[in-house]
Amino acid sequence: MVIVALVILVAIVFVASERWRRGALFFGGATLLAATFRLCLPTARVGLLAVRSKPFDVGALALLGSSIVFIAATINTLGVS
Repeated sequence: MVIVALVILVAIVFVASERWRRGALFFGGATLLAATFRLCLPTARVGLLAVRSKPFDVGALALLGSSIVFIAATINTLGVS
């Protein structure tokens, strides 16, 4: 959970410094990292990442993370990075 929180903190720093696309990519990456941790680690070790059943958590986190990364990568920046 701490590693995921650190990646989210990096995303917040990027967004605060007006690099919203990089921040969104890092946030989506953190969500995909959380899905990977939930899939690979035993339930006793994942802490707050265990909300419901393992398949539901992994599916929800993977869908959300991949959606964020896809949107951040394909949206038109209109001159803003």
